[in-house]
Amino acid sequence: MHITRRHALGMLGASLLTGCAMTGGDSSAPASKAPAGKVTPDNPFGVADTGSAELAYFKGGSPNYLAESVEPLLQKKFPKVKIQRTTTERMAQTLQPRFVGGNPPDFIDNAGADALNFGALLQDGQVLDLTAFYDAPSIDDPSKKIKDTLLPGSYDSTLVDGVPYTISFVARSFGLWYNANLNLEAPKTWDAFIKLCEELKKSGVTPYGFAGKNAADYQAEAILTSAVKAGGLELARAIDNLEDGAWQAEGVRQAAEAWAEIGARFSDKSFEGLIHTEVQLRQNQGKVVFYPSGDWLESEQQKTTPNDFQYTMTPTPSLTSSDKLPAVAVYALLGSSMFATAKGKNPAAAQEFMRLMVSKAGARAYTEASGWLTTVPGAADGLDLSPGTLASQHALAAAGEANALITWRWNGWYQPLLTEIRDATNALMFGRATAAQFTERMQKKADEVKADPAIKKYKR
Repeated sequence: MHITRRHALGMLGASLLTGCAMTGGDSSAPASKAPAGKVTPDNPFGVADTGSAELAYFKGGSPNYLAESVEPLLQKKFPKVKIQRTTTERMAQTLQPRFVGGNPPDFIDNAGADALNFGALLQDGQVLDLTAFYDAPSIDDPSKKIKDTLLPGSYDSTLVDGVPYTISFVARSFGLWYNANLNLEAPKTWDAFIKLCEELKKSGVTPYGFAGKNAADYQAEAILTSAVKAGGLELARAIDNLEDGAWQAEGVRQAAEAWAEIGARFSDKSFEGLIHTEVQLRQNQGKVVFYPSGDWLESEQQKTTPNDFQYTMTPTPSLTSSDKLPAVAVYALLGSSMFATAKGKNPAAAQEFMRLMVSKAGARAYTEASGWLTTVPGAADGLDLSPGTLASQHALAAAGEANALITWRWNGWYQPLLTEIRDATNALMFGRATAAQFTERMQKKADEVKADPAIKKYKR
């Protein structure tokens, strides 16, 4: 079975929601064990010179990139430590009994259809509090804490009620994807986007499309990206925090109106009944120009992409000249489903392994092996990246430099909102609802979630 990093990131949010909704109790993990080795500036967690460290990975359809790229760095630094590697397609079936028995692995890359229920583990005190890890000195610049060396928003993506529990490692960008060989001038403003769509429509192609049957959340992400560009990062926080009236803010209304026009004038109503691969194939065939997605699109379509199609992306165009965020702002998925266990035998080695991951050497080796970008700025510079990955790298870098990386957490925290926005987005884009009805519908659902005592609330 192959699972994309997009799906792994999504499952982290979903498992958090499920676990915290189903279980109660204290979510705080026990304090980390005393260091077994000598604590030094180069060994901040006190990894012992001997002993063992167990690293558990999801066994997917692709090679084990962490094992290829980062394990050798840990082994070189601590040659006498025995690294034990566990790989499985069924993470929960294989590892859950070990949590019950008190002997879990030290580090887990949690993914797959049978992923561990992260939220339940968190509630049971099985996940290591990584505050000390993020406060530790960076390998590349010991004068800086690890959390201060990552892309903006990376550390924030790890927090559950203010405490970091996962390593923010994988970086994915979201935007409008198209064929670079069309030699289009990427629109930076909404007026330019409309004008380009008009020209494309006259040429006989469909300017814009998304799959309503199973990928309406891609379009919802495009709408919200436009909304946050208009209203600022504080709008994303307001939506995450279920603040009164957040979904009816001016930025959301402007974005909904703008995208409704794209749906009405420049898309195809038949797309509502199609799945993502069907619309993506039409794009590869030159029948659709722009498609909203993350940077997993290029690899997902690798088998059907013709030789004359080269993926590239552009950020969603600015709605107005008064947008609070610049044109380079992009929605970014920052994080991972990877964590250290609180009751593993060697938490020091697990944290040092993660420290090596977010070093430039570790992150670079990982990107070189996998083709996936990381939250470590500059780590992939100069690598021979695919066109789509290179476009994503440039987008993340430009947005990071402008402090304009957009993130949100509501879609992982509150499943009812995610379900609602899929239907609301289709209604908006396929002409069954106005922008006002879209914002009213989403606000109503957010208010219901806020008022429901059975749903655990989070604050960003």
